[in-house]
Amino acid sequence: MARRDTGSGAEAELPEYAGQYRLESCLGSGGMGIVHLATSTSGLRLAVKVVHAEFAKDPEFRGRFRQEVAAARRVSGAFTAPVVDADTDSARPWMATLFIPGPTLAEHVKRNGPMAPGQLRRLMAGLAEALRDIHRAGVVHRDLKPSNVLLAEDGPKVIDFGISRPKDSELRTETGKLIGTPPFMAPEQFRRPREVGPAADIFALGSVTVHAATGRGPFDSDSPYVVAYQVVHDEPDLTGVPENLAPLVRACLSKEPEDRPTADELMHELRSVAASYDTQAFIPTQRTEGTDGADGAQRPDRKGRAGSWGGPPAAADISPPPPASPPLNPPGDQPRRPRLRTRAALVAGALVLAAGGAFASVQWIGGDGGADGVGATPRATRAGAAAPVLEPWATKPAPKKTGAPQCSYGAGKLLCAQPGLVSAVDPADGGVLWRHTVAEADAAVTSGPPVVSGGLVHVLTDAGRRLQALDPASGKVRWQRDLSAYGGQRYVGGMLLLTSADGTVTGVDGATGDTKWSRRIPGQPEAYFTSFQGHGLAYIASIADDGSGARTRITAVDPDTGDMRWEARLKGTLEPVGARDGALFLAAGGGIHGDAVGVVRYDPGTKASVRVALPAPVQQASGAVRGDVVYLLGVGGTLVAVDMETRDQLWRAETGVLRGSTPMADDRHVYFTAVDGRLLALDAGKGKLSGETPVRLGATNRVAAALPEPVLIEGRICSSAPDGTVFGVDGSDPANW
Repeated sequence: MARRDTGSGAEAELPEYAGQYRLESCLGSGGMGIVHLATSTSGLRLAVKVVHAEFAKDPEFRGRFRQEVAAARRVSGAFTAPVVDADTDSARPWMATLFIPGPTLAEHVKRNGPMAPGQLRRLMAGLAEALRDIHRAGVVHRDLKPSNVLLAEDGPKVIDFGISRPKDSELRTETGKLIGTPPFMAPEQFRRPREVGPAADIFALGSVTVHAATGRGPFDSDSPYVVAYQVVHDEPDLTGVPENLAPLVRACLSKEPEDRPTADELMHELRSVAASYDTQAFIPTQRTEGTDGADGAQRPDRKGRAGSWGGPPAAADISPPPPASPPLNPPGDQPRRPRLRTRAALVAGALVLAAGGAFASVQWIGGDGGADGVGATPRATRAGAAAPVLEPWATKPAPKKTGAPQCSYGAGKLLCAQPGLVSAVDPADGGVLWRHTVAEADAAVTSGPPVVSGGLVHVLTDAGRRLQALDPASGKVRWQRDLSAYGGQRYVGGMLLLTSADGTVTGVDGATGDTKWSRRIPGQPEAYFTSFQGHGLAYIASIADDGSGARTRITAVDPDTGDMRWEARLKGTLEPVGARDGALFLAAGGGIHGDAVGVVRYDPGTKASVRVALPAPVQQASGAVRGDVVYLLGVGGTLVAVDMETRDQLWRAETGVLRGSTPMADDRHVYFTAVDGRLLALDAGKGKLSGETPVRLGATNRVAAALPEPVLIEGRICSSAPDGTVFGVDGSDPANW
């Protein structure tokens, strides 16, 4: 089914649908496809990239487009436009990402001129953090340039992975092919394209920073051939780059890859110069009604009309997809409960409260929630019920804020964090017990909930650079600690494990803030941890190829002393998803998409491992363990249950959600949240949908990169939604949600 658009040629007939998504308007076009605005059935605004018909007929191009989708899926997160759906095998291949409002860096500089020093520092820091996560996912972007950087309200987003490649890509760079955009390419991309690795992206970051600071590149000429010569042989022109940033930019533009800083090192250095700049939020000037973008295409406003959104979609800049890059072995650390990705190590879960500066106030609120503007529903007894039931409640800790609060349970309270605010909520009725506010000087977003450690409520403020330990009864600050020297944080029991850039781990007492130990972990130069509630060990998993295939080295560490408790080397690319009775459960990855293809249980006592292959892969899976059953939820809503005792997949359910949180399970149900604010429950034995809460997307249709995980509290399931609501429902009765 097609609709006629203006113009002539092959694209005069534009598709009306891409999969289930109706294409509403054209956002932009490039050499390989067109990007459309679309809206999902739940109201999410999407940017849908549809390949030109002529390239859809080319099998080689289809393979390259699959690589683009795979790369984009791997790195979906806080610094990219998350992929919500794709079909690379349809007559016209397409990919849908969340629509991100905001201009590209190229548009911003063209319209407003060079950035101010404070904005420039935050841009550079945001891009460094984005590249850190991209490289940890095992991907090299290879075409970072101003038109591939979106200036969203919460910081820069890196888009267009059309020529990026996973480290295990099956495609290889062809001899003689130049891959990238010459003014932003590294010398090795001209000299030895088969050897391009993460350092090439760091070089591009330096060039992008110069463009943002001056309106031109460090190597400038109308001829791409001259630019190529300058990149390889000449020194960069840094005239106009702020004095405090020039040494870092120069280091990024070093001719040899090994002389450039890593993304982690760059982030550390940028923290040291942050104090010299103002605390103006990183919010770009928005495009006014009817203003065209740099490519001449109008952008839609919040209702889908061309106008005031002020930015292109996540995939608007479409470049021809050249062949793949060689393998790489990037550093990495671990997320809170990691999604499965093929990479050299796991991404550390930073529990960050998006806020800057010291706390402003602690406000006491009555338990009835009346001050919130959203009434909380107390417990009640249903007619005919023999005992009190858990009645639902909903409240907004910050009535004027949107964005899903990240919540956890501790000290008898539901503890929630959102930009600028920490709150304690009564899990019985939703009453807000106290609020702790902080100044929102930074534009970062919350990526994890508060944590109770050593009897205190721990939150990270100032974009993760400062830890505050709060009294759980009042929200008042007990002690604080500067964390700017550390790149990874992980709580295990009453200890906080901090990892510095050189791999040194410091154990901090959660009750007092005192350092208990500091050491390197043998055999793990990049010690980033994962852990699981109720299990007292911290785990490091790093991946390497010994020539006979990928192997995962797992080290279990005692958080109280830093001593190694056990170590194992297991075949394959594995990521821990849970622990029980001393055994560790892991998802096994495979293929170019980083999908889960199996589940492994390792018993360190007997050194025995059990492997169960999945009949079909699960894309970018996150997992939970209950008893001997492992539940894996993938992008696109696939949920599987694997019984490690019987070594069978019990069931596979297609939930239909675009993206879900890490699941949580009890004996009866599996729970997870969706991007539109719904909480879903599936029968743990059969995989059938038992119930779901209403959509709570909010007026802005914004979705957090890190979805809130459900919290189980004495039979009640608590969660949160993008409209700022925190809610609780009876976990035993999903049908009545």
